[in-house]
Amino acid sequence: MKIRINVGNAALEAELFNNETAKAIYAALPFDLPYNVWGDEIYFGVPIRLEQEEGQEIMEVGDIAYWPPGHAFCIFYGRTPASTDDQPRAASHVTRFGKIIGDATTLRNTRGDAILVEKIEEANGAEDESNSRD
Repeated sequence: MKIRINVGNAALEAELFNNETAKAIYAALPFDLPYNVWGDEIYFGVPIRLEQEEGQEIMEVGDIAYWPPGHAFCIFYGRTPASTDDQPRAASHVTRFGKIIGDATTLRNTRGDAILVEKIEEANGAEDESNSRD
């Protein structure tokens, strides 16, 4: 499953993992919502409620996660206020469900009023699940 993320002048693609969180988020797409920035993290509330799934706080640049307390979709592209080194760190445990393809740090230089997240579909109209990961 792949998605496209558009915010400001940035257009990125991401691959979603094969977990329940990714499946639920993918099924709820598209999102066109206002967003917040916390250090080098974009996050925004989504209209679905999910339970924690193998939670963690230490992330990698480019990770996409769901934060249950805020019902939020999070994109990590660098240090956050909770970081103790150069790695992104979530405010509390999140569920990783995807990864940006390419350079997520381009998000540092973009601003806009809303973020658009949508499915990428194959040319034949079927949803692209050929590269799903665990």
